Amino acid sequence: MSEIELAFIGGSGLYKIPNLKKIKWETVKTSFGKPSYKVCLGSLNGKSIAFLPRHGINHNISPSEINYRANIECLKKLGVQNIISLSAVGSLREDYKPGDFVVVDQFIDNTYLRKKTFFDDDCISHVSMSSPVCENLRKISLSNLKKLKLNFHSNGTYICIEGPQFSSLAESNLFRSWGCDVIGMTNMPEAKLAREAGICYAAISMVTDFDCWHPQHDSVTVEQIVKTMNQNSNNAFKLIEEFSKIKKISCDEKIKKISKNSLITRVEKIEKSTKKKLKFIFNDL
Repeated sequence: MSEIELAFIGGSGLYKIPNLKKIKWETVKTSFGKPSYKVCLGSLNGKSIAFLPRHGINHNISPSEINYRANIECLKKLGVQNIISLSAVGSLREDYKPGDFVVVDQFIDNTYLRKKTFFDDDCISHVSMSSPVCENLRKISLSNLKKLKLNFHSNGTYICIEGPQFSSLAESNLFRSWGCDVIGMTNMPEAKLAREAGICYAAISMVTDFDCWHPQHDSVTVEQIVKTMNQNSNNAFKLIEEFSKIKKISCDEKIKKISKNSLITRVEKIEKSTKKKLKFIFNDL
């Protein structure tokens, strides 16, 4: 199987990558159903890039209805080694302002309707999520943001809610009391599944607004949020350009093998149909 060094999953406002050359939209079948959309394959500054619009090309898939398992498996099937997730978020802190970027290093999963694992049949693997993002990709992300002189924060805890509704005031204040920094609807179970699939994953959040806890929230209009989202998207394109200029992005070998090394079910006891279903997740099970 050929390798694609880097893939981007684009959230709200990110439905394509400008300046991508040799573009091909690839339909990928998976063992877990239909991905959000075709995967865009192309070249940027000589580097092979994959891009997947998380909500579909027309933003017509609700956060709870995204087939996260199919999205991750299709990228794995294409040979993707590293994923950069880009997503719009609300801020739960006064100093994380609209327009800022946040390089997430922790997650709290507050969703309850989604399929969250590839291991739901007769094959169980307990992967560690103590450090849910790839430290190498995180450092590269920080370096690129610094180079572009964008406003960013080096750390952040992202709480993922089910949506599509925004949180209530009571919920927003509760999440702040938990120490959460940003709030979104899509990075979970995406990060968990990328880890199970052995793909290095980093999450860069783009703040579009303060959540409803903020006393000035009512003065923020939808138009202002969309304007901030568009500005963030333009900066995200610059960020993608910087990633493409890196000569080699090394994938963490421990992450590649984590599911196999975390397998608790004896291999000979796993059904052939399950092995076939997980063929691209394990590679050599």
